[in-house]
Amino acid sequence: MLVGDVIRKYRKQVGITQEEMARRLGVTTPAVNKWDNNNTQPDIALLAPIARLLGITTDTLLSFREALSSEEIAAYVKKLDQDLETREYTEVFAEAKKILEEYPNCDQLIWQAAVILQTRRNINTVPDKEKYDDMIFGWLERCLQSEDGNIRKEAAGSLFYAYLQKEEYEKAKSYLSYLAVDSPERKRKEALIFSKTGKKEDAYRTYEELLFTNYQFISLVLNDLRILYMKDEEHAMAWKLVDVQNQVARAFEMGRYNEVGTGLDVAAWEKDVPKTAEIMREILETLDHIGDFSQSSLYQHMTFKEMDPGFADRLRKSLVGGMSDESFSYMRGNELWEEILEKGLDSPLRSEDTLTSDSNQTS
Repeated sequence: MLVGDVIRKYRKQVGITQEEMARRLGVTTPAVNKWDNNNTQPDIALLAPIARLLGITTDTLLSFREALSSEEIAAYVKKLDQDLETREYTEVFAEAKKILEEYPNCDQLIWQAAVILQTRRNINTVPDKEKYDDMIFGWLERCLQSEDGNIRKEAAGSLFYAYLQKEEYEKAKSYLSYLAVDSPERKRKEALIFSKTGKKEDAYRTYEELLFTNYQFISLVLNDLRILYMKDEEHAMAWKLVDVQNQVARAFEMGRYNEVGTGLDVAAWEKDVPKTAEIMREILETLDHIGDFSQSSLYQHMTFKEMDPGFADRLRKSLVGGMSDESFSYMRGNELWEEILEKGLDSPLRSEDTLTSDSNQTS
């Protein structure tokens, strides 16, 4: 708030006219008038006398307290929401407007108050609610200049939905520039715009790309989490995450290979011969179906690159080659394991070969 605004506000609160203020400070009435209208500012020597006359501190006069603490903001926002629940919207809005004018640089307060006022006028019965557009949207627009990236992003999101509701789709789309280009939320909002503007094929494709990309992200997170539990010797949780990862692959229709491809590292970590053999068998059996996700109806609007015909064979060769690694030394003596190593890629893969007696195992 400018000094002149502060002087005018508190001068009126204490009931002092411009003439009276001028007389008591020893200045001219036109000088006070210029302060009131922010045409000029009082001399620095007059700041303390003005503050005493108005019953405020010089900090208040100079608007040093233009920000509020998080606790103060939370308390005010809670009260604002309660007032909007029990009182007339117009009355509460006017009070909120005055508060926001007192703290024009408190972005957190402005953003949260604007969001609540916007939400409440949509869910409450508010007469002529469109007349509040300019003020609420103006507050949110101001927040787009905030130094706080989260406030900018949230304000842009609020404006996006506001203009989406008004069916001003190009205007709504303009606020997506405040989100990162690779942001899933930006992509989801783009799909929403597509669906509203007759571009259904683009909407389908964009939503499907989000599903596909998020499967990969979820799978990576589950994998990292499993490794963390393994480091902490949490065997049950490691296997639980294998199961969850397999279920996720099934839910996202990523194909049989991705449904069975996890857990080999856990089985090897535990040196569990039957499980290691079973998982390796399933991996080798399903390698030719590694790209089956591209045939799923969940991704029917996406275009996938043709998989290299030799990719599965190269991967199979790499897996078989890795079976002789020292980390799998505990598998020596397992019939299936030895058969694959001996005959290479042409060996039959039989599920019954995964079960061998302890007497056939050597360390």
